[in-house]
Amino acid sequence: MNWLAALPMYNVTPALAADWRTLLDHVRRHVRPWLEARGDSFEVIHPSTSLTEFWLRGDVLLTQTCGYPLMHALNDRVQLVATPIFSVDGCANGDYRSVLVARKAAGVTSLESSRGLRAAYNSDDSNSGMNLLRHAVAPFANGRAFFASVIETGGHLASLEALLDNRADIAAIDCISFAFVQEYLPALASGVVTIGVTAASPGLPLIASKDVPPDGISAVRIALASVIEEDPPLARRLKLAGFAQRPLDDYSVILDLENDAAQRGYPRLA
Repeated sequence: MNWLAALPMYNVTPALAADWRTLLDHVRRHVRPWLEARGDSFEVIHPSTSLTEFWLRGDVLLTQTCGYPLMHALNDRVQLVATPIFSVDGCANGDYRSVLVARKAAGVTSLESSRGLRAAYNSDDSNSGMNLLRHAVAPFANGRAFFASVIETGGHLASLEALLDNRADIAAIDCISFAFVQEYLPALASGVVTIGVTAASPGLPLIASKDVPPDGISAVRIALASVIEEDPPLARRLKLAGFAQRPLDDYSVILDLENDAAQRGYPRLA
């Protein structure tokens, strides 16, 4: 088997994309004995299909998804390997949240005061950009549309660009992505203000195909843990503090947040 690996979720800049590939090179080196014992190989790739298609491939040894598809399209179809712990506020034990940001010129100071403005979100299957924002808005929506309009941008960076280009006023940005933007793309962060944060939920999980045997999962987990000790500068650049072994049931909070919004009469971001 030629096993595949890709970490596509936090490639905020080309330099960070290269660092995530370096992390996968560390993993490859550590799992080599397991691979050689099986006569297998390991290839780091950039997915050429949709991410959902890639996540569901039977030859994926390691990749990263979002908790929302983990609970929906990928439910019981992949294995949870680990949850990264980031050295970012709100990320203890592998949790994360979204930062609510507004276009500076919009003049709002809270989510509640943004009624009637325009929202941007990255994708319908995003926990950070859609689900957490929907949950945050639900108490103020009173079962009706809250925003004048919503646009799907395809990514967190694109959502921030939509705010700067005056195509939207409000967005929810994964706090890890936003921390990377503040450090590496300060011009993109300078045009927005933080008006709050969302509820917390487990962070973006590292997953593997259901076809990876238990000893392969163990080898990958050991390899991931070694990165922090062996390459501290890389860990610092990636804001990685470690990896948690969280049960899949922890991610059910994402469904709870979704259901809470629906029970408040706000099942769709609008």
